[in-house]
This record gives sequence, C-alpha cells and structure tokens, in this order.
Amino acid sequence: MTLSLDSIAVPDLHPDAPLSTRKARLSDIEAIHELIGYWAARGLMLVRSRALLAETIRDFHLYLASAHAGHPGGLAGVCGLHMLAPDLAEVRGLAIHPAMQGRGLGKKLVEACEQEAREIALPALFAWTYQQGFFEKCGFVRIDKTNLHPKVWSECQRCAFFENCNEIAMFRELGSGN
Repeated sequence: MTLSLDSIAVPDLHPDAPLSTRKARLSDIEAIHELIGYWAARGLMLVRSRALLAETIRDFHLYLASAHAGHPGGLAGVCGLHMLAPDLAEVRGLAIHPAMQGRGLGKKLVEACEQEAREIALPALFAWTYQQGFFEKCGFVRIDKTNLHPKVWSECQRCAFFENCNEIAMFRELGSGN
C-alpha cells in the first residue's frame, strides 16, 4: 500500500505539553491509524489498517498530550504488546508524534509492554523494526529472522511486504531478574 505524505496529518502538539498514559480504547483507532500512517508514509514503519487496529486495540499503550500553549491535545505515542504464542509476544506499532521525539516516550512505551509481559510471566519479546539501535538501547538483540517462532510467520503472510521483507528481527529474553 502506498501512502501519500500529503494525506497523512497529525495534530500540532506542543512539545512541552503535559502527558498522561493509559490503555487504548476503540475511540483511539483513528488517532493511532494517523500516527502510524504518518511514519509508514515516510518508510519508517509498516502501516496498520483500521480493521487490524480494532481487532488488536487491547494490545496498545498510549501517551496522550494535553492541550497546551494554544496547541490541541492528542496522541503523543503508541505501542502494542501482541501475544503470538504462550512463550512469545511482539512489541509492535511503536510510533511517537514528531513533536514529542526525544522525550523518552518510545522507551517508556516499550517498558510498559515489557512490564505487562512480565506480569503474565511471558519469557520473551520480539519486534520487527527499521530502528535497530533504538531496540538495542531497550535491551533487545538482533536475531536471524529465520529463527523466529512459526506463529510469527503466519502473521507475516498477511503483510504486503512478505516476499520482500527488509525489517530487522529483534529479540529480548525476560527471564527472572531481567
């Protein structure tokens, strides 16, 4: 799917806006779709359909920016934890509003997913990414994508880039004490 950069807009958030966090709601689908679409249109992540977002809405953690200094409030960041197997979940859909870059929101969202995984005693996480360095800072290591769980590949078959995937596979063990 090709997206036009002109067709993707995100609200004009103030970079110093106060933030709050919560799990996503169905009413957040459009804002999540726009933010992910903003970065997908720039080739930095894969687009997610509204239908897929609706199916997986309970996976997502959000940062919301309050209206501040004449700027509207809105979605500052999103990241999901998607269960794939009893021993593996994917950290997916990580997107930070361009005005909110550099505030550590991406790392905090990945940590929220990691905390949720630990609460259910999940032993490992993985992520598909174009941002290897970021995930390394979050404790992930690059792995050969051929070593991924078969359930990962069943998810990948729905992707338009399945035959020509250039995303990097990252993995993180969560064993006790990590």
